[in-house]
Amino acid sequence: MMKLFFFVLFLIPLLSNWWMMVVSLILLSFYMLLIPISSYFVNLSFGFGMDLASYCMIFLSIWIVFLMMMASSKIKFNFTYESEFMLIILILLLFLILTFSTSNLFMFYLYFESSMIPTLFLIFGWGYQPERFLAGLYLLFYTLFASFPLLVGIFYIFNTCGTLYYFLISLDINTYLYFSLVLAFLVKMPMVFVHFWLPKAHVEAPVSGSMILAGVLLKLGGYGLYRVLFFMNNFFYNYIWIILSLFGTFMVGMMCLGQVDIKSMIAYSSVAHMGLVICGIMTCCYYGFLGSLILMIGHGLCSSGLFALANMVYERSHSRSLLINKGFITFMPSMSMFWFLFSINNMASPPSLNLAGEILLINSILSWSSFTSLFLAFSSFLSCCYSIYLYSITQHGSLYSGLNCESGGTLREYLLLIMHWLPLNFMFLKLDIFTFWV
Repeated sequence: MMKLFFFVLFLIPLLSNWWMMVVSLILLSFYMLLIPISSYFVNLSFGFGMDLASYCMIFLSIWIVFLMMMASSKIKFNFTYESEFMLIILILLLFLILTFSTSNLFMFYLYFESSMIPTLFLIFGWGYQPERFLAGLYLLFYTLFASFPLLVGIFYIFNTCGTLYYFLISLDINTYLYFSLVLAFLVKMPMVFVHFWLPKAHVEAPVSGSMILAGVLLKLGGYGLYRVLFFMNNFFYNYIWIILSLFGTFMVGMMCLGQVDIKSMIAYSSVAHMGLVICGIMTCCYYGFLGSLILMIGHGLCSSGLFALANMVYERSHSRSLLINKGFITFMPSMSMFWFLFSINNMASPPSLNLAGEILLINSILSWSSFTSLFLAFSSFLSCCYSIYLYSITQHGSLYSGLNCESGGTLREYLLLIMHWLPLNFMFLKLDIFTFWV
């Protein structure tokens, strides 16, 4: 594990060379493929190690980070503090790797909260409108407000058990401790009714901020739930989160159809998908854990790709409004194919990871209660509706006249999208690696 940390630290001298940094991160992601992985914690060093869930999340973090840098090349070409930008991204990557690989609950909390600081810098420093300060404060206070009970809960666990190592904690979980351990992660995912920070943060963040937020930071919540549910013995209140999330996925699906901002619509679709993940984790069954892990990886790649596409549209029309961005199929026909591929992946088409994840999650939720079938049917239908709506409204209609002298897409942009799409659809062929876990 120490090799990974030192590799990322030794990238700091490369801050002045943008493409060298991207190539180094690509090499790091391919090095990850050589690491043997197991269902229990392996590669332990200094209290850091990996099981399959950690491995998947670290791999996703490295993959999304170098794609963020490819998507943000405008920062390099305009010389808008590119060295500082790369430093913040490296610090964020380091915090994410530490979060996913630590085996100590307090250290997990520390890095979990620390990852928010570079994200805030990304939003404040390279965001679009003056409202980004309000969006950053929403992100900060929603997350901190729910996290303080978690900190108190961690101190109580240490006081009672004498250890914070995930696999040695053993105690009776009462109602207060249960809520303190779970709420922070539900806000981070986010669960419906505590999701208001997410669309604001997405709309105001630069493309890199949106990609890392949708791709990895939302998954911190799911990963945290895996870790705390592992030593819990009180699952009585889980039904509350399942009911809320099922109702929420349906309501958020309806809200998606009323959005006029492309990034806002993709952000709300993330809330709907994460609602399904919460339901799967809270059923505490094998299919639920497995499906939630697969859907988190699939959603991380798909949602990040959609934000990259939204940014390509924004760079040409200088607007995120669905009322202006129309008729792109005549203007960028090849890019229209990628819009279609990511839109259908967003609604879980074969052979994407989203489909595998949703099938397993729907199995687990229906086995928990057959009464959930109506909500699952409606949320799946609405997912299809808003994905098709997003594709059709951006690609068809009359073209905005200000686009006549713009390009139809660069090699960098196509490469960026292909590197999102390939793992999203080809990992479907190797789903058996996920069954090593749980």
